[in-house]
Amino acid sequence: MSRIGKLPIAIPKGVEVNISSTNEITVKGPLGELKQKVDPDIKVTIENQQILVSRPTDQKRHKSLHGLYRALIANMVKGVSEGFTIEQELVGVGYRAEAKGQNLELSLGYSHEVLFALPKEIKVETRTEKRSNPIITLKSHDKQLLGLVAAKIRSLRKPEPFKGKGIRFVGEEVRKKAGKTAGK
Repeated sequence: MSRIGKLPIAIPKGVEVNISSTNEITVKGPLGELKQKVDPDIKVTIENQQILVSRPTDQKRHKSLHGLYRALIANMVKGVSEGFTIEQELVGVGYRAEAKGQNLELSLGYSHEVLFALPKEIKVETRTEKRSNPIITLKSHDKQLLGLVAAKIRSLRKPEPFKGKGIRFVGEEVRKKAGKTAGK
């Protein structure tokens, strides 16, 4: 069996899991509600406060779907109970970030400010301290949506390889290239 797929998912207190007849899983918790449609070949059951995911055969397709849906369901359970957080930092002179409700206003060295509208499921905080880069903190119960929004924000100004300026995840290492060397 799949190493990831065969692991049971523990259901924490305060989290309610429902499996419909159309193989749609609904997970409700203190932070929100998530739904996921599961392939009809994959069987999902609830036993002893644990979610079990099983597959009918050892075909390559079934093996890959087994691990995939187990991971998606585990992320849903963790998201509605604990939530997910992503931090990004703006590296560059004059780069700023300011949260205004569900809008993120970014100054990224362009001739204009960039206004980024966030989905209602995501909460944003920004902080700027003296002598450090501005940091954007994104929080949500939906891991897939959070990753998508973080990638979109990063794509507004990717870290460039010569000076490392741009938007990067906190802790991300940017490989730098050597610049031109002086002539003879």
